[in-house]
Amino acid sequence: MSYIPRLQTQYAEEIVPNLKDRFEYKSVMQVPSITKICLNQGLGKAIADKKVVEYAIDEMSRIVGQKAVKTISTKDVSNFKLRKGMPIGARVTLRRNRMFDFLDRLIAVSLPRTRDFQGVNSKGFDGRGNFTFGIKEQVIFPEINLDEVKYFNGMDITIVTSANTDEEAKALLESFGFPFKKN
Repeated sequence: MSYIPRLQTQYAEEIVPNLKDRFEYKSVMQVPSITKICLNQGLGKAIADKKVVEYAIDEMSRIVGQKAVKTISTKDVSNFKLRKGMPIGARVTLRRNRMFDFLDRLIAVSLPRTRDFQGVNSKGFDGRGNFTFGIKEQVIFPEINLDEVKYFNGMDITIVTSANTDEEAKALLESFGFPFKKN
């Protein structure tokens, strides 16, 4: 028997029937699903210190359990002393089992560890059913040892769904237990 993440089982058994009834879909194939989760770190400090990108890639790889890649600048920006081809960030895209495992850890462990956490602001929807939010420090993840941290970096997390509207996407994320702020 192969491993199936807890949230994937919950999606199939509880979330799909609930959303099908709530939005009156004719088929279960119309029910929105999470297709991927993208994590991105922009590292402005990397222009002065090349090691910043290496640390970020190592930490991000530890957080998600998959090798992160460095992002390269595409053009010169003289005001920032940036040259084309310089490493300026780290990113990783999660799909399938790793995506559900990361989402489970994010909702249950990492976000509640944020200082003064009242929920995630729900203004991060893009109009097409995708949700983006930022984290100020990577130390909220249990995989990061606070004593080994050299640079405190934030990151952007984008949850890409197959939903057509923001309302459907928010209902999907709420049914997974995503902690949105109470307005």
